[in-house]
Amino acid sequence: MSTTADPRAKLPDTPLADNERLKGQSRHLRGTIAEDLNDGLTGGFNGDNFQLIRFHGMYEQDNRDIRAERNEQKLEGLKNVMIRCRLPGGVITPKQWLGIDEFADSHTLYNSIRLTNRQTFQYHGVLKPDIKAVHQWLNKLGLDTIATAGDVNRNVLCTSNPIESGLHKEAHEWAKKISEHLLPKTRAYAEIWLDGEKVESTENTGNAPLPEAVKSGDAAEPVLGGNYLPRKFKTTVVIPPHNDVDLHANDLNFVAIEENGRLAGFNVLVGGGLSIEHGNHKTYPNTAREFGFIGLDKVLDCAAAVVSVQRDWGNRSDRKNAKTRYTIERVGLDVFVEEVENRMGAKFQPIRPYEFTTRGDRIGWVQGEDKKWHLTLFIENGRITDTLNRPLKTGMREIAKIHKGDFRLTANQNLIVAGVSARDKAKIEALAREYGLISDGVTRQRENSMACVALPTCPLAMAEAERFLPAFIDHVDGLMAKHGLSEEHIVLRVNGCPNGCGRTMLSEVGLVGKAVGRYNLYAGGNREGTRIPRLFKENITEPEILQILDDWIGAWAKGRLKDEGFGDFAVRTGMVKPVLDAPRDFWSA
Repeated sequence: MSTTADPRAKLPDTPLADNERLKGQSRHLRGTIAEDLNDGLTGGFNGDNFQLIRFHGMYEQDNRDIRAERNEQKLEGLKNVMIRCRLPGGVITPKQWLGIDEFADSHTLYNSIRLTNRQTFQYHGVLKPDIKAVHQWLNKLGLDTIATAGDVNRNVLCTSNPIESGLHKEAHEWAKKISEHLLPKTRAYAEIWLDGEKVESTENTGNAPLPEAVKSGDAAEPVLGGNYLPRKFKTTVVIPPHNDVDLHANDLNFVAIEENGRLAGFNVLVGGGLSIEHGNHKTYPNTAREFGFIGLDKVLDCAAAVVSVQRDWGNRSDRKNAKTRYTIERVGLDVFVEEVENRMGAKFQPIRPYEFTTRGDRIGWVQGEDKKWHLTLFIENGRITDTLNRPLKTGMREIAKIHKGDFRLTANQNLIVAGVSARDKAKIEALAREYGLISDGVTRQRENSMACVALPTCPLAMAEAERFLPAFIDHVDGLMAKHGLSEEHIVLRVNGCPNGCGRTMLSEVGLVGKAVGRYNLYAGGNREGTRIPRLFKENITEPEILQILDDWIGAWAKGRLKDEGFGDFAVRTGMVKPVLDAPRDFWSA
């Protein structure tokens, strides 16, 4: 394997980011986390541990709604952690669901389960005394939170394809293999959270056990390196023509190529990503670049090679420019591809034909090729909790008690009750309707809208997103009805900040928080998720946004071509200019 950096990969001699120091001094991600757990003077973590817990799947947060009140009372903010599970491909058993449901009730502040667009679930509001308990609880369920945050490869996504059951099974197996192959090998997780015990193996968990290196105590990091990656890294396995994982939001993508009903290999696309910083023209979103086709025998070698090139060549001085897309732009696509080929010991074959025609989730029932039925439930913003009129959490618990298949969490914050036999179909639907998990009043527009968590828990949020979206979509539904488009939809997303968690930079219309009650308005992406939208207007309020949308939707209703999505209409008619080359023209007028 070549490890010699190409001269064109060399960065100016600038000081390393402080994150590089703390990773290097962390003793392979141990830090003093174990000791910090016993510090009762604060509900949070001290010093470097604030960052290091992210590698263990946690973010320290507090309730920003009551921060000022607690400050006035001379109290520390209500510090707690958000804990995110590792769940490659989003597959989970009913038994595991019942376990995570029980913990949400007994050990979290908000009594809810949040489905994320990283195709997993997370708990919000776990207090410091309960953190170790949640890791041990998940371990008993055959789950863990390793590498769901921090400068590592995050949870690996896989197309939730309930129709092509055989192909989905193969693709999902590769998502699990890639996830395990790229995990940190340090034993820190087991030492700190499981008291050094081996992770329990639960039959049919849908989640691979930890690698042997983690169990045996081998601290070497052959793929990630001693200082891990320069920045977070995201990977997908996607089955065309359905781009439900938004592959262009990810660093590394394996696009499944089917031949004669079997998986033949993957097209590899590298360098997608969406986060920006307001006003910082050195940051930009970008779609992934095509590298070529590989056979199944080279998948893990390819994954390790791409990660290791980014490990060695990525920017460790400026974290704003540390993602893979910036490395490719700096050294050149051909140079990056050649080094990946050198390290994986094979050349890419030419890209095999593929096309993406749809995105989002197929809400409702579909029947798979195995004759089993699959019910996709729309979960607004992924928040599963009990409210007066919609006891979703109780409903999911009741379904889990009788369901004989599995659940699949989608990359659009929804949930599939998969593998339902014909005799159980009516019973599952009756429960879903009884508890509000199926509602006939949900519009196509609402189904195709999404928001990140934002306030009150996310410390980076500049504006509301999850709490803002439902009422905002009420208004947008009104505009769609006004112009005779109630059966239509716009891919609409809201981010509380420019960090990209809501994948706004792949929407047809996107809002990015600038301040409380104010957003930047983007437009011009497409329904397939292959084009970046452009900034239309900055720092505007909800009434201003709705007025613009009223005009846009009215024009779309009158002037669209047959089956033309709003984003394509907006670009064709000059409403917005297309972003053809994000590094060069994303910030241009």
